[in-house]
Amino acid sequence: MDALQFPERRIESSRGLANAHYVSSDRYYEEREALLFSSWSGAAVASDVPNPGDAAPIDFAGMPLLLLRDHDGDVKVFQNTCRHRGMILVEEKCNLRGTIRCPYHSWCYNLDGSLRATPHVGGPGRNFDENVDRRNLGLFEVRSCVWRDIVFVNISGDAPEFDEYAKVIKDRWKEHEGKPLYAGPGSSSFEFDVACNWKLAVENYCESYHLPWIHPGLNSYSKLEDHYHIEEPGLFSGQGTLVYRQIVGEKGERFPDFDGLSEFWNEGAEYVALYPNVLLAVQRDHAYVLLLLPQGPGRTIERVQIYYPFEPETRPDLAQLMETNGKLWFGVLGEDLFVVEGMQRGRHGVMFDGGKFAPKMDGPNHLFHLWVADRMLARGRRMAAE
Repeated sequence: MDALQFPERRIESSRGLANAHYVSSDRYYEEREALLFSSWSGAAVASDVPNPGDAAPIDFAGMPLLLLRDHDGDVKVFQNTCRHRGMILVEEKCNLRGTIRCPYHSWCYNLDGSLRATPHVGGPGRNFDENVDRRNLGLFEVRSCVWRDIVFVNISGDAPEFDEYAKVIKDRWKEHEGKPLYAGPGSSSFEFDVACNWKLAVENYCESYHLPWIHPGLNSYSKLEDHYHIEEPGLFSGQGTLVYRQIVGEKGERFPDFDGLSEFWNEGAEYVALYPNVLLAVQRDHAYVLLLLPQGPGRTIERVQIYYPFEPETRPDLAQLMETNGKLWFGVLGEDLFVVEGMQRGRHGVMFDGGKFAPKMDGPNHLFHLWVADRMLARGRRMAAE
């Protein structure tokens, strides 16, 4: 690997990741294993499957997954592939009513993934075969955990326990921990289909340096100098502001606050990229998650869900304010799209050498680049030892 492949530890002398990390198909699949599959990655939100039996297919970086809620109300994730001939089991959101049925040969699975029925497997009218042991042919379950409604998955199965992975961010936001989160309706959920590598979306979210030029509306009251860096090496990085302004409706209505918050959160808010692909916002009266769902080296689905501290259906008086708030965030987050797409196109410039970090402004970005480098180097060492 060339000298510019990975950044240096000192930001003052470091350059960023080389172009291949953004445009190469080979590097994309290497990073899929080293960064996404071997970590706790955000794949969906649990509110996608609110009722027992609800199921939703997920394409996670090309991996077909099935999100479902079982009879006990627990969220599970399976590989969305029949154990017989590899057919996709569920094509679109539905309620399975207790049975996952393969549309090819009607092999049927329970909501716990166990294989229940194999019609005609032993010949016409014979539903058993001594060579087909149902006990060993259940669906492949993917290690998963739900936190702040986010469904995290660990495809490789060998990441540290989720509580260990999330301990520092949970401690940082302990005042928000355990508070009910209710997914907002309508405009509270939206997606962007972006022509960029998913890492560029992480990098843009991490830093506040671009606010005066890309988000002039926000910067008009929450200025660049009101922001601070959040830097937790190997885990997450981002930005916070000391000037958060609540949205106010035409009649002066506001969202209620999350219970038990300290005075800091009256005007403070934080925006963090939890490595690898979960972008989070915490504020006094609502929160959101932005999941980066890679579609290849040059395409990413950005999925946004906004949350409130109250059940939306119980507050019809706030319905319009929620609709306005969703449209507001759609506009703000949409302002970044031309930037990340422009950087993607720029990475095809063969003379670009990874760029020069601004030491006082790019610390959160530098930390993310170091995390990528460390995991890629660790993967290289493992492969060399095998």
